[in-house]
Amino acid sequence: MSVELRENMLIGMGNPLLDISAVVEESLLTKYDLKENEAVLATEKHTTLYTTLIDKYDVEYIAGGSVQNALRVAQWILAKPNVVTFFGCVGEDDFSRILKEQAQKAGVNVNYQYTTDTPTGTCAVLITNLHRTLCANLAAANCFTVDHIRKPENKKLIDTAQFYYISGFFLTVSPESILEVAKVALDNNKPFLMNLSAEFICKFYKEQFNQVMPYVDILFGNEAEALAFMEGSTITTKDMKEIALHLCMLPKQNESRERMVIITQGTDAVIVAHKGKILEFPVMALPKESIVDTNGAGDAFAGGFLAQFIQGKDLEVCIKCAIWAATHIIQRSGCTFDENLRFVES
Repeated sequence: MSVELRENMLIGMGNPLLDISAVVEESLLTKYDLKENEAVLATEKHTTLYTTLIDKYDVEYIAGGSVQNALRVAQWILAKPNVVTFFGCVGEDDFSRILKEQAQKAGVNVNYQYTTDTPTGTCAVLITNLHRTLCANLAAANCFTVDHIRKPENKKLIDTAQFYYISGFFLTVSPESILEVAKVALDNNKPFLMNLSAEFICKFYKEQFNQVMPYVDILFGNEAEALAFMEGSTITTKDMKEIALHLCMLPKQNESRERMVIITQGTDAVIVAHKGKILEFPVMALPKESIVDTNGAGDAFAGGFLAQFIQGKDLEVCIKCAIWAATHIIQRSGCTFDENLRFVES
């Protein structure tokens, strides 16, 4: 059953970051103690990384941040402005203006909280051998407070939305805000979706994730994140299907919505666990020469899924659109897209 689109159907909340993207040598990763395909938060040893990129490499500035990326992709597919609303914190500077312009151009209703204490967050995107390594300096994104979503005009947006999507990355910033939105979803029987986001989130913010997990109706992640989430548990299997089923069975508040777990595996089939069953959806493998970089692939997958899910489309259509979006994004630099290209439901 297809649902008519309206403004503010989907609320997203996360860390708005300006991606500073460049193709680099593997030696640069070694210099900053980084590994291919990992996502980390910047520490003191990464202080000079951003100026090194800007000074010595041909960089691109691309609107980023996991949730904001996913929402931009969803809006691109929906082709109707302001269906999604985004909350996050930025500084009052040129970087936040670039972020806002790019997000609004895609049709996202941007609702930033602003801080004068620190600049807009950035993410170094290091491309090596078609892989992408992310090193995020949250800066202003780290300053988001629950007060922002309690403002009457913002609370109204949250109360009137029908779907909610938040990244695991936001657990490092404001678990209180996540729980507040999750409880709105629960009290009104509306779907609440989250993403495992990164291995370090699954390992080092497990306690915070366990507080939120009972509210999660649909959980996204890749195989490395799912394995990281299982570390330290009594579940020792590395079988993704078994892990997906286990994640479904974790304690849940809204028993009327059985949790769905969606695990991507690169070029291997997407695994979907729901109601005790496993479904697999094949992924189209691209020739290596067609791939520009994998930055934003997971975000695009989530955005493609969300674009169909909020319209009430069948699971198969949602997953096919997710795969289509991710396949398109990896053929471009960063999380960008051909505005004239359209998903065709087959």
